[in-house]
Amino acid sequence: MAHITFSPPYTPACHVEQQLRDRGYAILRPHDTAEWAGCTLEQLQALAHDWGDLPPDEHLKDGGRYRCRRHACFVAEGAALEQVPHRAHYQPIEYNALHGGMLRWFGPMQAATVAQPAWQALLRAVAGVTRAVLAPGEERWFVEAHQFRIDTEGGIGRPTPEGAHRDGVDLVAVFLVARENIKGGETRIFEAHGPGGQRFTLSEPWSVMLLDDARMIHETTPIQPEGGHGWRDTLVLTCRRGAFLGDDVS
Repeated sequence: MAHITFSPPYTPACHVEQQLRDRGYAILRPHDTAEWAGCTLEQLQALAHDWGDLPPDEHLKDGGRYRCRRHACFVAEGAALEQVPHRAHYQPIEYNALHGGMLRWFGPMQAATVAQPAWQALLRAVAGVTRAVLAPGEERWFVEAHQFRIDTEGGIGRPTPEGAHRDGVDLVAVFLVARENIKGGETRIFEAHGPGGQRFTLSEPWSVMLLDDARMIHETTPIQPEGGHGWRDTLVLTCRRGAFLGDDVS
């Protein structure tokens, strides 16, 4: 049986802010991602090698061993970026029914990755577009970074084992870093308070999906191996005003 995929509804870099305002989402091709971030595509591609050495996620409640990840947190204020001391990742149960309510500690991001010019550019771009579209008067943004590898060595890998969800932040950015020897992994987004939705497959490394988290629910379908061992690598950046989720949890 043929495996049918749908192409993403791409937006040019110059229309990102308007698309986010009008639709609650924007999806960019790789060269537009680089233009939007203010770096080169080659600089973005230079980040990818770090995904080959991610430690396993020890918190999967479904008993799976298909996810590896690293995590780091930053504060963006104007043009300034500050990495904060390593901390746990937290989501309330209302946003993550499977893993919510837990303080989850993941391996920290590599210092060499965080020091890359493209990394700094991505964080500034995400904070900048969130400020421009969602809160023009807000200067301080709390950014969490997650490097994911979803692996098919055990048969099936689940990019979003919690199902369709929101993240409890202002903006979510999902960058595809690599996609090797897999089928599935279809992204689905839905209006939180309306009938609209989209389904598509991110297949080009360093394409990105930007979501207004208050307006859009998202999920990605499971992946299966195709022609050998496969995986799907992504970078997820979330941007939130006021504080990191879990700052009031001890």
